[in-house]
Amino acid sequence: MSNTSSNWAGVAFGLSLSFLAAYQLFKLPPVLPVLLETYGYDRTLAGGFMSVYAVAGLGLSVWLGRLLERRGIAGPVLAALLLMMAGNGLALLRPESGWLLLAARALEGAAFAVLAIAGPLLANRETSARQLPLVIGLTAAWIPAGQLTASLLAPLTLATLGWRGLWLAGAGLTLALILWTLARQRRHALVPVRRGRGVAVAPPPAPLDRRERIALWLVATIFMLWSGQYFAYMTWLPLYLVEATGLSVSMAVAGYLVPVVVLLAFNLLTGALLRAGVPLGPLLLLALASQAAVWWLQPAAAGLWSGLAALIGYGIGAGITPTCLFAMPSAVAGPGRAARAFGIVMTGRNLGVLIGPILLAQAFERTETWSVSGPIFGTLTLVAVALAAALALRLPARAG
Repeated sequence: MSNTSSNWAGVAFGLSLSFLAAYQLFKLPPVLPVLLETYGYDRTLAGGFMSVYAVAGLGLSVWLGRLLERRGIAGPVLAALLLMMAGNGLALLRPESGWLLLAARALEGAAFAVLAIAGPLLANRETSARQLPLVIGLTAAWIPAGQLTASLLAPLTLATLGWRGLWLAGAGLTLALILWTLARQRRHALVPVRRGRGVAVAPPPAPLDRRERIALWLVATIFMLWSGQYFAYMTWLPLYLVEATGLSVSMAVAGYLVPVVVLLAFNLLTGALLRAGVPLGPLLLLALASQAAVWWLQPAAAGLWSGLAALIGYGIGAGITPTCLFAMPSAVAGPGRAARAFGIVMTGRNLGVLIGPILLAQAFERTETWSVSGPIFGTLTLVAVALAAALALRLPARAG
């Protein structure tokens, strides 16, 4: 992509792939209280419905980054979208079987592993250097955009089609993306990452050096710690609001929307700040510190207004942090080697997704109280703060 112009159709396609992945992942939490009441799943197994999304990504992320760099995006993306359709269909087949639903979510998770790398990678690749910080902000917004859509659809589907409506909507979105992918493939718009349209094939990018690998694995570890607490929070928040505060399912979904809307706004604001030249390292450090504070102050957030303030405060930090983390591959390795850098970073993210929801489910089952989450995730987020400080010292001062 030229340094002076962006291919906004390509950017939109990449963001749409990411959005679909996020929607498919987060269609579960808004209806999880209904599923638990209807089918009586074990809570640890229910946590696995979210965590299983990370299993394929753990083993495949680095390899997928290299594959997309060498072979292009169309083939892996089409395969992923077909897997996503299969997972949606299997979940609808026999939902009373928790293990079958887990298998269905595993198929969706394998598709997610591809889309979670291909979407951001394509969006960044089709963006000019001048617009890249803005698109990074949009890229980081794929998770809350998918969450927001699933949460807004949940009350409508629960009143009409039941929880199945969210799965049917996901299948419809996936079919639309399959058709869009085929259309772009026919126009040769999904060539390998290192090949520009209409220009000669460039030589393979240089391998990452030791300093870059260390920095990227630091980013991956921070992403692991952050995503662990984030996915635990977002998986169980609706059920927590029902059980701990006595809200109805519809009101719990409304409460769930508060941090999602806030973090979506701060994804975009952070992209604008990075474009304005705000240093990446200190911004990440500040965001993680704010999230740690919310966890440690959890006992003081028992009232209506203090609880609302905690939801908003959490959303602010959760908006800034992933935007900074998604900016790291380009900041550390440069745009030309972003594919393999994304693979390393997403490995850490996937490990956090795997551990977080199950960890909180196990902690609740052993203590029978939600308050145990504060010390656990407050401590893990403080470790992420320390690692972010070490990472900031390794980044160029201009990195933003």
